[in-house]
Amino acid sequence: MPRLKSDVRIRNKKAEYQFFLIDRYTAGIVLTGTEIKSIRAGKASVGEAFCVFLGSELFIKNMYVAEYSHGSAFNHEPRRDRKLLLNKRELRKLQGKLKEKGLTIIPVVLFIDENGRAKVEIALAKGKKLYDKRETLKEKDIKRQMAREE
Repeated sequence: MPRLKSDVRIRNKKAEYQFFLIDRYTAGIVLTGTEIKSIRAGKASVGEAFCVFLGSELFIKNMYVAEYSHGSAFNHEPRRDRKLLLNKRELRKLQGKLKEKGLTIIPVVLFIDENGRAKVEIALAKGKKLYDKRETLKEKDIKRQMAREE
């Protein structure tokens, strides 16, 4: 019996404004039971989160997942480090790219896939300068004006 597609899509709205997104990857996340229940309820945020390598493993830091309201004494810690699941080839490629100056890995979207698992779309990103951010705002404004005129 196929599951219903979940409408949980928690976006990092600042990502495209503050960074040039170079490469995108979809990674699984190692979660506890109360964490997945909170994410399915939409009570999570990836706005301030970032990814780091500890050894040869990739972790997401500072991702907020609210404590589950019906959880017991075994509820999770809201901002704990969570391991990301990628295959070895992708991990080696990302680790090699991070050695370049100015590159970082940020989460873009946290979502529930068709199998009911929590996934995060991460991107290899390069920070924008102030003038790049202004240019992005101008382009967005022009697109909005064009849509109004049509």
